[in-house]
Amino acid sequence: MKKVKFLTISIFAIALFASCSDDDVPETVLPQEVITTLRLTLEPIGGGTDIVLEYRDLDADGPNPPVVDVSGNLAAGTSYNGAILLLNETVDPPENVTEEVDEESLEHQFFYTLGGDLNVTTEYENFDADGNPLGTELMLSAGEASSGTLTLTLRHEPNKPNSGLADAGGETDIEVTFDVAVVD
Repeated sequence: MKKVKFLTISIFAIALFASCSDDDVPETVLPQEVITTLRLTLEPIGGGTDIVLEYRDLDADGPNPPVVDVSGNLAAGTSYNGAILLLNETVDPPENVTEEVDEESLEHQFFYTLGGDLNVTTEYENFDADGNPLGTELMLSAGEASSGTLTLTLRHEPNKPNSGLADAGGETDIEVTFDVAVVD
């Protein structure tokens, strides 16, 4: 009887320790952010008027279309410091989602995609703790007069490092395309 009792207790103890292993701990899944507003402010290096690209969709999937606005044209031969602001305006006061994206930089990355004949280049100006691009801050340099599109895409849990949007994986938190012109 002692052997059966000992064997039963031993099996129970082994099962208990095995069920507490680190392999069974579920991975924390971060929820996607609610983003109603994306604002890219481009400040010309050396002075001048800021250019603001803004997308607002205050009713999300509601019946009203989003409002997309570009406050002006880029100046040829000018470089701009850029900062992206993300807001959740479904709550009062509005939540600054950029702060959350910056805090969770390992799980996020912005991508900048050019379309048409737009003659600009972009460079990442901020990075996550592993040295991979985050992209809430950027430098945009305008070349010769041209026009096209600039698409900003925020990916949630992308593969890092990556060679761009094509192999980034993850899920899109927000993607917005702006019509942009560079003028002399």
